[in-house]
Amino acid sequence: MKRRFALIDMAYDPDPPRHRRQIEAALGRARSLDAGLALLPELVFHPYFCQTESPAPFAEAQVLDGERTDCLRQWARKYGIVIVTSLFERRLPGIFHNTAIVVEQDGSVAGIYRKMHIPDDPGYFEKYYFTPGDTGFCPIDCSAGRLGVLVCWDQWFPEAARLMSLAGADCLLYPTAIGWNPEDPSAVRSRELDAWITIQRAHAIANGCPVLVANRVGHEADPSGHSAGIRFWGHGFAAGPQGEYLLPPDSEQSSVRVVELEEDRTAAVRTHWPFLRDRRTDAYGGIIERTTRGIPPDLKKPKD
Repeated sequence: MKRRFALIDMAYDPDPPRHRRQIEAALGRARSLDAGLALLPELVFHPYFCQTESPAPFAEAQVLDGERTDCLRQWARKYGIVIVTSLFERRLPGIFHNTAIVVEQDGSVAGIYRKMHIPDDPGYFEKYYFTPGDTGFCPIDCSAGRLGVLVCWDQWFPEAARLMSLAGADCLLYPTAIGWNPEDPSAVRSRELDAWITIQRAHAIANGCPVLVANRVGHEADPSGHSAGIRFWGHGFAAGPQGEYLLPPDSEQSSVRVVELEEDRTAAVRTHWPFLRDRRTDAYGGIIERTTRGIPPDLKKPKD
């Protein structure tokens, strides 16, 4: 079976009505290209507010059955397309999540995934805003297949990709918001982008399944004025089950591109490169520990 997925890289427009029109236009373009699913960037309705710590953005969070989800549901029904993105979820007073949502073609919600790995780095102060997820690494079944949906910082962790694959995910999808510090040297920026692409292609190879990524583009200023902001690097791409490019990383420009996935190819690759079969599950106990490095031998000796 073949499925057509659209990867949408786009910038945030600070005019909310215009931004929503741009999202809808991208979804309409995806449908015109015969895509059955559209992958949007992380937190698509918002600026990337995590560049600084401020209580103000919490007012923008919504419950999962809120107006932004309704908007996604309307678009999914209008265009007959599955939509994947993430939302700023207000779960309870004091508990907020970065929550991926999969909206079916008929406007129903197929499932959610709450971001598990939460970064705390200069320009990415997400621990201030988001409680770590509690949904586990469970694929979401929909008309586009069994989707292993993860979010941005999750893409650096092989454990997340592996657990989604072991649970039967047909493919891994990463709605993302990542970019450069504009003041970093070009060599640093190049290494960062290359590492980001490489780790995700490695997930495709290690798990024998496609990986699809959509990212933000454009410059967003630091609201505090303490830094040069973030220039989101775009370069959304799709890799096949042997890490090959199905859609290569393209540019820092907004784009709607479609990739065709073949389920039979995933099955064939997993048969011929049986990494899942040959895992030594009896020997991996240490993987759930923070570190397996114990007390240095010299410290175990009694003092004279």
